[in-house]
Amino acid sequence: MHSVWAITKNTLAQALRMKVAGAVIVLLAVLLPLMSVVMQGDGTLLGKLQTFVSYGLGLVNLLLCLLTIAVAAFTLSNDLKRRHLYLVVTKPVARYQVIVGKLLGILLLNVVLLGVFGGVIYGCTWVVYRYADAADPQRQRVAVEFFTARSGLKAQYDQEAVRKSAEQRFKELQQSNQLPRDMSQVRILSELMGQERMVAKACPPGQAKRWDFDGIRLAAANDPNALIFIRYKLEATAVLADNRIYGMWRIGDLRQLDAGVEQIVTPIFQSERDDVTRTYHEFAVPAQALAEDGYLGVAFFNNPSLNPTTVILEDVEVLFQSGTFTGNFLRALAMIYVRLAFLTALGVSLTTWLSFPVAILVCLAVFFAGLTNTFILESFDGIENVTGMIYNFTLRPLLWMIPKFDGLYNPSTYVINGRLIEGVFLLTSALITVGIKGLAVALFGMWVFSRREIAKAVV
Repeated sequence: MHSVWAITKNTLAQALRMKVAGAVIVLLAVLLPLMSVVMQGDGTLLGKLQTFVSYGLGLVNLLLCLLTIAVAAFTLSNDLKRRHLYLVVTKPVARYQVIVGKLLGILLLNVVLLGVFGGVIYGCTWVVYRYADAADPQRQRVAVEFFTARSGLKAQYDQEAVRKSAEQRFKELQQSNQLPRDMSQVRILSELMGQERMVAKACPPGQAKRWDFDGIRLAAANDPNALIFIRYKLEATAVLADNRIYGMWRIGDLRQLDAGVEQIVTPIFQSERDDVTRTYHEFAVPAQALAEDGYLGVAFFNNPSLNPTTVILEDVEVLFQSGTFTGNFLRALAMIYVRLAFLTALGVSLTTWLSFPVAILVCLAVFFAGLTNTFILESFDGIENVTGMIYNFTLRPLLWMIPKFDGLYNPSTYVINGRLIEGVFLLTSALITVGIKGLAVALFGMWVFSRREIAKAVV
């Protein structure tokens, strides 16, 4: 253990002496406070905070990832090139201890830098909020939409009914010989299912659409000022002159209306709104609308006198507070640290059998592939027949080994939208990225390094 700690301290000191480390530290120390002052977003206090935190976390993530790649690819290759390692391997130090020491040194460096600059972003965020010249309504909006951590329940549709409807339409088209000749049956069925999903989301004029949500649990159940948010996006099947849709919403325990009770126990709130199409909207209702068992009903009525068209309700979701901003911000930093840990293992492992230039190029390729991994996988999912089979057994496993850094794995998206990073999701991501992929890469590097010839004896 003493040998590992000695290598760890040496690696840490070696990293801090690198010019690239100094450049990254200076850049972040200067740019982060400057960004908190300069960035304005959409001109509102919420837009300013969201813009700063998004770009701030993005900058910290990018620069620390690049620094980690540079240090991890440099430290072992430099020791081999300059023959510093010759003095170590002749002592009673196992080669795996050298790798472990290198890994720990870079991981400790990342803990310090991520903690310091994450703290800078957190502190600047509160300073901007406290001293910004903003009206009380803007501050209240920031408090409920930004300085919070909300969980969401999305509206679910009967997938089995959608599948059966699509299969029935497919049979009808097949019997009438109307199937497109230039499309495979799998592709046609997929298109039909998409159309049926659109029908399930449609609300014709004069009709209502209702969703039932269960299992809602508020973090502050006894807070009389607690709010529940309804988030959605509207589309129209016809062109509207002003691109606005008018509708009436009802939120509460709608089961009371189904039962025909004479006296409403849980309040039902009504909201008349006019919203621009193709844009996400949110509105809040008091948490008193929530039933004691965690049930909430949401209904939308398409007024035929105001909307002469069918309305498509996309991504209807109920948002409710389930955590704090501070806890969520720490989870976001943990997500960044997970990718730093993987890049550390990858960089050190590659330098056990590749030169520094090749190792750093491979690390950069993996990093940027991770930033677009979800897009790449979705692009290949449409491949069919023989090409699809070849892809599933060759390229797909390789892409699986590359961690995802985009989409659901982008931490800044959660923070700026006040979305809770679930603990189970974070632990699962860390287990797969570091515990499985990172560990496999590190163990492979140890195995290669234990069999590598460091130097030849000359007689």
